[in-house]
Amino acid sequence: MSVEPVRHRASGLAFALAAALFFGGAGVAARPLLDAGMDPLQVTWLRLAGAALLLAPLALLHWRLVVRRPLLVVAYGVFPMAGVQALYFAAVDRIPVGIALLIEFLGPVLLLVWFRLVRRTRVAPAAAVGVFLAVLGLGLLLEVWAGMSLDPVGVGLALGAAAAQVGFFLLSDAAGEDADPLAVIALGSLVAAVLLAVLARPWTIPWVTLADPLPIGGAQVPGWVIALWLALVCTAMAYFAGVSAVRRLSPQVAGGVAYLEVVTAIVLAWVLLGEALGTAQIVGAVVIVAGAFITQTAVPSGPAPGGGKEPGLVAADAD
Repeated sequence: MSVEPVRHRASGLAFALAAALFFGGAGVAARPLLDAGMDPLQVTWLRLAGAALLLAPLALLHWRLVVRRPLLVVAYGVFPMAGVQALYFAAVDRIPVGIALLIEFLGPVLLLVWFRLVRRTRVAPAAAVGVFLAVLGLGLLLEVWAGMSLDPVGVGLALGAAAAQVGFFLLSDAAGEDADPLAVIALGSLVAAVLLAVLARPWTIPWVTLADPLPIGGAQVPGWVIALWLALVCTAMAYFAGVSAVRRLSPQVAGGVAYLEVVTAIVLAWVLLGEALGTAQIVGAVVIVAGAFITQTAVPSGPAPGGGKEPGLVAADAD
């Protein structure tokens, strides 16, 4: 039986901001590898296998978690890790980084729908308003009034990543205090790497690409450095910060604050890849930040009484 997580706004926000920064750079870092000839599944496998290798000592140390919480470990490897990353990188291969991430971040909206319709719980007004603003900002960034000429397959893949992202928030919250975040990530990345190996066929990866200098931000960076950055910073550190944020803020609020990842990705894509934004899109980014700020106010500033549930975040089960 899992132990109810204790909510704490200050540390939760710090972890959420770190996760946004680390996750936000994944698409930008992956683009040089994709442009060099690797397919999205191969890049995803490199990212997850690298994280699994780096975290292998932790996986061995916490191997009993597989016995105690086997469904948690398998589900975490399938949905938040293999599912989100593979679908997102496949989308990035077809549509711009910022747009792919924006569509993926319909996940927090689906999360609120899940809590309201499936779990029949009332969502705090601040969390709902914040996500509404984030979706409004999403519309501005996409300039939906002008129509979109995006690859429909790329959009569909990004929507699949959004659905898989819901699993990240739900499973991270369900892990409880008895499951060390790094242990869940270490074992989950191992599961994801094994599953994706069947599809990615790592023996077909053009490994020589990792020795070649690849262009990013006007500089030439060795491919192996980019792969290491993806595995360590954009995966291991990002998931650790993200899980820690969810457990301190709750899934709904962490989902709202996570919209800052969108802004991070867009800024990095603009600076490093030249994917510039128009005026309306810049306004949209500002609205997303405002939504994230409002959402985080739904969390009290100290540990919540009564087993970790905040009265201001999610009320008792609705009648």
